[in-house]
Amino acid sequence: MKTIRAGLVGITGYAGMELARLLAGHPSIRLVMACSRAEAGKRLGEYYPFLENLPGADVVISVFAPEDVAKQCDLAFLAVPAGTAMDMTPPLLAAGVKVVDFSADFRLRKAETYENWYSHAHNAAEFLDEAAYGIPEIYAEKIARARLVANPGCYPTSAILGLYAALQNDLVVTDDIVIDAKSGVTGAGRKAVVPMLYCEVSDNFRAYGLPRHRHTPEIEQEISRIAGHDVRLSFNTHLVPMNRGILSTIYTKLKNPHTSLERVREIFCSTWKDHPWVRVLPSGVLPETRHVRGSMFCDMALVLDPRTDRLIILSVIDNLCRGAAGQALANANLMCGFALKTGLGMAPLA
Repeated sequence: MKTIRAGLVGITGYAGMELARLLAGHPSIRLVMACSRAEAGKRLGEYYPFLENLPGADVVISVFAPEDVAKQCDLAFLAVPAGTAMDMTPPLLAAGVKVVDFSADFRLRKAETYENWYSHAHNAAEFLDEAAYGIPEIYAEKIARARLVANPGCYPTSAILGLYAALQNDLVVTDDIVIDAKSGVTGAGRKAVVPMLYCEVSDNFRAYGLPRHRHTPEIEQEISRIAGHDVRLSFNTHLVPMNRGILSTIYTKLKNPHTSLERVREIFCSTWKDHPWVRVLPSGVLPETRHVRGSMFCDMALVLDPRTDRLIILSVIDNLCRGAAGQALANANLMCGFALKTGLGMAPLA
């Protein structure tokens, strides 16, 4: 089996940390470069002691330079903030390096939408149509042909997977969808800011980002694609005092109020039967974040409220693995010709 040389640009965040962990166990993608301006000169194993005696530990952290990445890498993971990847990506693509971008820079199809929600001019808009949106269960064929993949946001991954079967099979109306999502603190990043201090987060539960969370247009874009027409929905986010995990409670309205829960569950199971990372739980069982921690699984449960004709979909993922680094590695597998699950067959960290 061929070996792919990978660079990781942005190793100081939680997503970069998670990807370094996953790459240490991958049989065919080898981490050969790690970039961080602040930590340049350190061994990666020094910065991340959990990597000692594992592949990648002896990589010396360097400052990003596209010409160095082009010389040493076949593939680059850009675990960088929004507004940064759009400058890094064009020279890498021109040099023949494939790119998986963790930021939002290439997720939205329209530059004006990006600029409206991120308050930043988009200076690489010519790549927006080319970029594959990286949910492998939905876009595997395009991802496999791509040289640029926009790795989805963690909230959108949970919401889109949760709604996909209902919209694909025309089960629900699309003008009355409410997504109520809760995330662990790693979803807010690793920045040293007051709202993320232990005493601010512990023993607390708060909403944030209302009513304009930046993931809203990404979710609406992909839901509209699935539905076949423009969809506007309500997306509301909350921070809970745990490290990792997302639980999205999605409120929808059945088109046919006489549809039974058994029938809905049959449709969901049929839709996902060839996708083992999506687990539709038995009737009466509700998902928990601890049952997917550190894994690629998305656990779903369905609740039918006959009093309101609402179908409630619960979708649970690990925000760092399925919602970021693990999904990026799954996309890289497809881009490089490996089996989707290569290096990602781990059980949850229960």
